[in-house]
Amino acid sequence: MLMRTDPFREFDRLTQQVLGNTGVLNRPVAMQMDAYRVGDDLVVQVDLPGVDPETVDLDVERNVLSIRAERRSPAPEDAEVIVAERQSGTFSRQLFLGDTLDTERIDASYDAGVLTLRIPVADHAKPRKIRISGGDGGGRKAISR
Repeated sequence: MLMRTDPFREFDRLTQQVLGNTGVLNRPVAMQMDAYRVGDDLVVQVDLPGVDPETVDLDVERNVLSIRAERRSPAPEDAEVIVAERQSGTFSRQLFLGDTLDTERIDASYDAGVLTLRIPVADHAKPRKIRISGGDGGGRKAISR
């Protein structure tokens, strides 16, 4: 359904810890997320605290869902910054979706700093019953797959 690991994410996190998010890498910061299945939907929740929903951009190309968002620093440009621990800048994440998901019907909502995506399981991937006929009794029997 969803690729569970991003081989470069851990490397990016460690590099950011060592170098800080000073723009040295000039790479977008990864977003924290949870993903779980509820019924026939894959639910993905991404933490985007302090992000203006107007800066969130979602794109799907083939089986890749790209999420980009921007959080601007609240300090004016001429301010003397004493402490800056909250990350600002561009955040991004790519999710590799399986063929079993219906990327045409993704629903997105944003509430209290959390982006929630609902991605339905494709109809062709849902379990179904197959009817068989024949045999001595001539009756029909349903077999679950």
